[in-house]
Amino acid sequence: MITPSPYSERTMVETPRRLDRSSQRILAALDRDPRATVGWLAETLGLSRGTVQSRIAQLFDGRTLRPHSITAHPESLGYAVRAMVTAEVDQHRFDDAMVALREIPEIIECVAMSGVNDLLIQVVARDADHLYEVGQQILRCAGVRRTATSLVLRELIEHRVAQLLEH
Repeated sequence: MITPSPYSERTMVETPRRLDRSSQRILAALDRDPRATVGWLAETLGLSRGTVQSRIAQLFDGRTLRPHSITAHPESLGYAVRAMVTAEVDQHRFDDAMVALREIPEIIECVAMSGVNDLLIQVVARDADHLYEVGQQILRCAGVRRTATSLVLRELIEHRVAQLLEH
């Protein structure tokens, strides 16, 4: 098991926990209707209310369900441009870079990568000029050596995991 760094709230490598079939069925039902009640889930899935409540509590342990928030498409908030930015980071200043990157609201996701680049950063912007400004902010972050930006032209497959529940 990898010990999380101070800049990371979650690591990608943790002790695996395989969900049983009942938990997978609850997740699949919640994926279809996130506002489903415990009573409806219990009745629909043929489980007791106590089982459903217990499983839902376990799913919110921080290893299964992501922290929830209102999920809106960035375009509906005025961010018409999306880009992927790769960044090379000075490893001695990695924590400083992560602290600084967290302060940039236009960064909607950042993952560590293996290979030539250290980070893959997904950003949104209002327009090309704003994207340039966001790119400059990233470059000014302590520890960031260089970046490369690629525009997202079209989202072809949205973030999804429901198909894994049936796999």
